[in-house]
Amino acid sequence: MAFVLQVDFKMNGPFGDEMATEFSGLAHSINEEEGFIWKIWTESPETNVAGGIYIFETKETAENYLDMHSKRLAGFGITEVNANILSINSKLTEITNGPVK
Repeated sequence: MAFVLQVDFKMNGPFGDEMATEFSGLAHSINEEEGFIWKIWTESPETNVAGGIYIFETKETAENYLDMHSKRLAGFGITEVNANILSINSKLTEITNGPVK
């Protein structure tokens, strides 16, 4: 069973193409995290919110990543992180074309 990690936090940018350029190294490093499957990057320049939807192989790997990521964000001065770890209902997700088996 795979697990979703939802994360969002206040951030004053960058967003859009600038975010893609500045955070591409981070994006590549996330691919190396234990248990990581994929991530959708989220952003709202209008409300200064950024984050992502991640899929991890196990709840433990999602928790480990969240712990590490929260510490990394704190290093950037971001201390209020909203996060949820949820299991995936694979049968219903498959019906609705979700990319998780």
